[in-house]
Amino acid sequence: MRRLSLRSRLLLLTSGLLLAGLTLISAVVANNLERYQLDRIDDQLESLTAILTSVSAGGPPQPVDTEARPELLDAALDLIGAPYLVYLDADGTVAGGLRTSGLDSGELPATDELTGLSDGTPVSLPAADGDGRWRAVGVTAAGWDGTVVAAAPLDTADATIDQLRVTSVVSGGVLLVLLTAIGWLALGRGLRPLRRIEHTAAAIAGGDLTQRVPGLAAPTTEVGHLAASLNTMLGQLERAFADRAEGEARMRTFLSDVSHELRTPLVGIKGSAELYRMGALPERADVDAAMLRIDREATRLAALTEDLLLLARLDEAPEGQLDRAPMDLRTLAGDARHDLRALDPSRTVELTGPDGDGVPGPAPVDADEDRLRQVVANLVGNAVAHTPPGSAVRIGVGTVDGRAVLDVVDEGPGLTAEQADRVFDRFYRANRSRDRSGGASAGLGLSIARSLARAHGGDVEVRTRLGAGARFRLTLPAAED
Repeated sequence: MRRLSLRSRLLLLTSGLLLAGLTLISAVVANNLERYQLDRIDDQLESLTAILTSVSAGGPPQPVDTEARPELLDAALDLIGAPYLVYLDADGTVAGGLRTSGLDSGELPATDELTGLSDGTPVSLPAADGDGRWRAVGVTAAGWDGTVVAAAPLDTADATIDQLRVTSVVSGGVLLVLLTAIGWLALGRGLRPLRRIEHTAAAIAGGDLTQRVPGLAAPTTEVGHLAASLNTMLGQLERAFADRAEGEARMRTFLSDVSHELRTPLVGIKGSAELYRMGALPERADVDAAMLRIDREATRLAALTEDLLLLARLDEAPEGQLDRAPMDLRTLAGDARHDLRALDPSRTVELTGPDGDGVPGPAPVDADEDRLRQVVANLVGNAVAHTPPGSAVRIGVGTVDGRAVLDVVDEGPGLTAEQADRVFDRFYRANRSRDRSGGASAGLGLSIARSLARAHGGDVEVRTRLGAGARFRLTLPAAED
């Protein structure tokens, strides 16, 4: 059974149920018709015996000449529904009776079978020759010691029942074959969506993750629900594979960038050491210059390593890197203004509310102040590094839509849409050709800033346009004042 297809199994099941139903219905109809026929004959015989008992109160009737006008007698017996009437004495001998002229003694029920009939209960008796059945009712006669028996053949009733059963078998067989053929076609049409789903699954197994199950049925049907669920699953699988591929590509890029960033200071350190070992630094001043380069490259290498370790810890357990305490972002905004003036006294630094509206507003947060200072320092350093000297910078602080915000807005060259999408990627630099020193120049500053902000439950967002400057906004969940 398991080797059969779903279509064949469903067809066998439905055909079996249909056959069982047709058989049951045919049996019930035949039995009911037979019961009806017997009840009708029994009512006729009971009524006739009751009449004959009352009219034969003085004894059994005198013999009647049945040969003079047999057609009249036959018609009368057929009319009353009892082709055979018989009167039995107390000892069971036939005292008289009537029968249709077309019946001989072999076709009648045996006399000894009629002897025990006297309580008015209808019974079925075989014919004397064994071919056919009779229905008989016997009642004790009134006024004399004997029994009145009325009997009718069941040939017509049995033939009707047999004809009904033959008709039921033939029509049921034809109906079963016809419905089986229709069911085969209907199941084929109904299972067509499953074959489409199978073809889609095969295409996906072959590597085409863009395939989707077409809308094969209404969304409210089982096939519609299945198609929708499969499409949802396929979309998730496609995204998962795309994310994995993107993650692998980013990991390769990350490892390449890390290797490049680590190699640069290491090459400088190794080169200076090689010069010293080869005796190419005879003067004290040359040695001091080489040691200064080694120290600078080692400092850069240490800063880069610390940044990478911080990012790794933030990826693994961001909350574990924080020491939260109540604070206000206005403190960081004021310190950032002083840092900007110290880095470039020629700059105009304005301290305002968010979006340049009014004065700085309260921005209470529950956060790690040292980590947020690192975030703000990266944003300020980014503004200084990517804007012309002397250009204005605005620092906005306050609360927007229930969240504490700190803006660093510059009037530099801005970023393209593609650069803005990647500006928070690790090791990404919009201008790779500019000179850099220190860990932040490796392209990790904004990535660290966003990771620290997200560890606090916030984020760092950029809004920029080429030639119109940039606004970096730190948003954090606001705490109660």
